[in-house]
Amino acid sequence: MAESYRSMIEPPILFMIMCLLVPCLAELPADQITSCLTLRDINNFTTFPNKENESAAYYKLLNFSIQNLRFADPAIPKPVAIILPDSVEQLINSVSCSRQGLVEIRVRSGGHSYEGTSSVAADGAPFVIIDMMNLNGVMVDLETETAWVEGGATLGETYHAIAQASNVHGFSAGSCPTVGAGGHIAGGGFGLMSRKYGVAADNVVDALLVDANGQLLDRQGMGEDVFWAIRGGGGGVFGIVYAWKIQLLKVPQVVTAFVVSRAASAAGGGGHKTANGNVAKLVDKWQHVAPYLVDDFYISCFVGAGLPEVKTTVTATRSTNISATFKGFYLGSRSSAMSILNQVFPDLGIVEEECTEMSWIESIVFFSGLSKGSSVSDLRSRYLQGKGFFKAKSDYVRTPISYRGIRAAVKILEEEPKGYVILDPYGGVMYDISSEAIAFPHRKGNLFTIQYLVEWKEEDNHKRNDYIEWIRRFYNAMTEYVSWGPRAAYINYVDLDLGVMQQQHHFPLNNNLVKDDESDAVEISRDWGEKYFLKNYDRLVRAKTLIDPSNVFRNQQGIPPMSPSSSLVVLDD
Repeated sequence: MAESYRSMIEPPILFMIMCLLVPCLAELPADQITSCLTLRDINNFTTFPNKENESAAYYKLLNFSIQNLRFADPAIPKPVAIILPDSVEQLINSVSCSRQGLVEIRVRSGGHSYEGTSSVAADGAPFVIIDMMNLNGVMVDLETETAWVEGGATLGETYHAIAQASNVHGFSAGSCPTVGAGGHIAGGGFGLMSRKYGVAADNVVDALLVDANGQLLDRQGMGEDVFWAIRGGGGGVFGIVYAWKIQLLKVPQVVTAFVVSRAASAAGGGGHKTANGNVAKLVDKWQHVAPYLVDDFYISCFVGAGLPEVKTTVTATRSTNISATFKGFYLGSRSSAMSILNQVFPDLGIVEEECTEMSWIESIVFFSGLSKGSSVSDLRSRYLQGKGFFKAKSDYVRTPISYRGIRAAVKILEEEPKGYVILDPYGGVMYDISSEAIAFPHRKGNLFTIQYLVEWKEEDNHKRNDYIEWIRRFYNAMTEYVSWGPRAAYINYVDLDLGVMQQQHHFPLNNNLVKDDESDAVEISRDWGEKYFLKNYDRLVRAKTLIDPSNVFRNQQGIPPMSPSSSLVVLDD
C-alpha cells in the first residue's frame, strides 16, 4: 500500500494535542468523510453532532448496539462518524472514505464485544464505526445445504431464516440471538451443538472479505492462508467479512431442553456453609460428567448467587447461599435424555417434568434469554433488552479442578452476589478437530471453559471499581486450577486485562498499557495473542501481513503485521 504504517495511525499533531485534553473530535475528518460518502451516493450515516438538536439521533444510533454500558459512558471517545452501508458496494466505499479521512475503522455487527472493541478506539485516535446492521440478509440453499449469511445478520436472524426454510437443519453457534454473526463466527463461535458439530467457524465453507484496498475477495481470492485466519482469528482484524457461507447441519425434529436450578438451601441442611458445600459437590460431579457425555448432549453449569433463574431467592448480604443452574440440550427425545442422565448424573435429581421436548428452533428461543412468552419471530429483533454493565474474564480447564479448588471458588462467589461463572463443557467432536484446522485452537484436552462475570445496573455504577477488582481477584485465585503455558483465554470473551497495544499520545482506558513500537509489536502482542490462539499466533501474524500489511484493521488487541524489515514467510495451504 502507498501509505506507510505510521501515516495510517498518526492523525495531525494539532488534533492529537487537543485529544490529550478532552475526548474531542476535529471537524476536518468529519468533513472529509461526509464529502467522500456523499460523492459516492452513501447517505445513510451520521457524524459527531455540532448542534444540540442533532445529538439525539447520533447517540441513539451509537448506543443502540453498545451492549456493555461501560462503553456508553460520556467520557469514552466517540466516533467521528457512524456509517451504515446498505450494499457491498457501499461497504467497499465506506472503507475507502475512512482511509481517505485518515481515521481508524471499527467494524460493528452486533456490538457484543465484551470490551467495546467494535464501538470504541481507546487509543484516542479519530475513528469511524462501520455498522453492518443493514447488511443482514440470510440466503438459504437447501439443495447444497448451505446458507450465505451477511456479516450484519444476528444469530437470531440466522436461526430464524434457517428454520423458515427447513425443520431438519440448524447451525452450530451461540445462544444469544442479538449477537452479530460477523464477529461471533470470526472468533470461533462456541454453542450448544459444538460438541456435536464443532464451533461456528468450523462450519464455514466460503466467505466474502473486503480488504484494506477495497477489494472483495472470496476464498480463492483471499487464499487459504487468510481464509484459515478469519475463521477464529477474531473480528475486525483482517478486513470486513461481508458474508459467510455456512454449512447447514442436520437436527432431529424433536430435541429436549431443560434449565434446572439447585439452590444451596435445597441441596442440604446445616446452614449456608454446608449447603454451599453441597452445591460444590454437585459442580464437582458435573465436571466429571459433562465433557464425557455423548456428543448429542450438552449440559452447562452456572454457579453464583445472582443467577437470573434464582434471583428472587438471593439476599443482598456479603455472604449468601450459592446456586447451581444446569442448562441441558439433547438432540433427541426426552426419554433418551432421561435415561442418560439417570445413568451418569443421578446426583442432579432431574425429573421428567423438568425436561421439555420441542423443535430445534423452539430450543433456540428457550435458551435465548428472551422474556417469557417470546416466539420464534422475536428472534429477529436485534435490540438487547435489559442492558447493563459488566466485566468478564475466561479460562480453560484441562485437568479436573480439585474439590478444594471448587470450594475456594464458591467462597469467593459468596462475597459478591452480582458475580457468577458459566462452565461450558467441551469433549465430543471438539476433541476430534485439530487445533490447527482453523485459527480457533482450543480443542483436545480441554474439559471445559470458565467464563467469569460480574454484572450491575446504573444505580450501582459508582461501585464499578469494586466489582472489577473482585473479578480480577477471583481470576487470580484460580491460577493454580486452570490451563498454563500459556494460561488460555477465548477471544470472543475478549479481556483487555491481558494487555493492549497502545499508541503514544493516545487516550488511555486502563492501567495495563504498552507503547506500540512497529518493530516489536508482534512480540508485545504475543502476551495475549498466545493466550487466545496458542501455537496458531505466529501463523495469524503471517496471514495478517499478507492481507493487511499496513494494519488498517486494528483494535486494542488486534493481530499486528510483521514490520517491513521482517522476512515474510509464505504459509502452506
